[in-house]
Amino acid sequence: MVPPPVTGAWRPGDEPGRRRFIEVFTERPLDLVAGGSLGPVTVAYETWGTLSPERDNAVLVGHALTGDSHAAGPAGPGHPQLGWWNPIIGPGRAIDTDRYFVVCPNVLGGCQGTTGPASLDPETGRPYGSAFPITTICDQVAVEAALADGLGIERWAAVIGGSMGGMRTLEWAIEFPQRVAKAVVLACGAAATAEQIAWSALQIRAIEQDPNFRGGDYYDAPEGPWRGLSLARGIGQVTYRSELEFAERFNRGHQNDEHPFEGGQYTVESYLEYHGEKIGNRFDANSYISLTRAMNHHDVGRGRGGIAEALLRIRAEVTLAGISSDHLYPLRLQYELADLIPRNKGVEVITSVSGHDAFLTEHEAVGAIIAGALA
Repeated sequence: MVPPPVTGAWRPGDEPGRRRFIEVFTERPLDLVAGGSLGPVTVAYETWGTLSPERDNAVLVGHALTGDSHAAGPAGPGHPQLGWWNPIIGPGRAIDTDRYFVVCPNVLGGCQGTTGPASLDPETGRPYGSAFPITTICDQVAVEAALADGLGIERWAAVIGGSMGGMRTLEWAIEFPQRVAKAVVLACGAAATAEQIAWSALQIRAIEQDPNFRGGDYYDAPEGPWRGLSLARGIGQVTYRSELEFAERFNRGHQNDEHPFEGGQYTVESYLEYHGEKIGNRFDANSYISLTRAMNHHDVGRGRGGIAEALLRIRAEVTLAGISSDHLYPLRLQYELADLIPRNKGVEVITSVSGHDAFLTEHEAVGAIIAGALA
């Protein structure tokens, strides 16, 4: 195979596609939860629909770990893949762009236009790399709030997200209760669990132990840590899907009928290899680490008197949904949220064999839940 580029990050000068850009924290840097500060911060975002004269129809959509601002729309220049929620966002769809003004930003620490480790540090003129600070879900939401201010949106009609996007949805509803009318939280919990942290730690270790990682300062090197990133993605892919789906899709099949005794691969091995190669062409290893650590640090109760006290701050109408086969973010985490959030109707269960990734693949079920929440 041809090795992927040193980084799959979007960089200034690349085709922007549908991205728009705004700079926030230009006059005063963002004070980060873990210490230090960051600023100015560039935010890449995309929008669909039209903001009403009253500015009361805006919906914020949050992407997951390796997602980006391209939540809807075709593949094309600047966007190598179809929008990750394309069947859900659009005219007449669950998030109806004839009715709503939809905003999806690339998250702080990401690599598709928003300030992250691959971005140029204004003090050095070189990519941040290892100097990029620790960021949290709270910091991500602070940047999104600054984006909302820049767009003139005082209150979201809804904030919607799954997995890491669900974490940000919770944080929005807690930190800015008067700015969120409705919240749809899919496949996440109030805090990272020990098992989630464990799986994430292995992925981080896989990247950091790649000799081409160079402590995070690999951008000027001839080759990046794509092998470590590939392995990390493979580990993650196993946790995102379910045992039953692997059994149904792959069983003990052989790729191209070549028996593993004869140097061939099991089909599931080829599947993991494919996803590993794919991530190297569209993502950045440092961003993968930075965002994974942010998810590990997720705890809505930190500094707020605990999880129960934090969730009592929520004033939005909250819709909660989990996935029947999700062993990474199991249903018990959504039921915990339902027990503690003041205004919710319980947990809607998406029945699927696709595991955690069902919030990205079960478009009909997920769309129905979102449409019901927005009705």
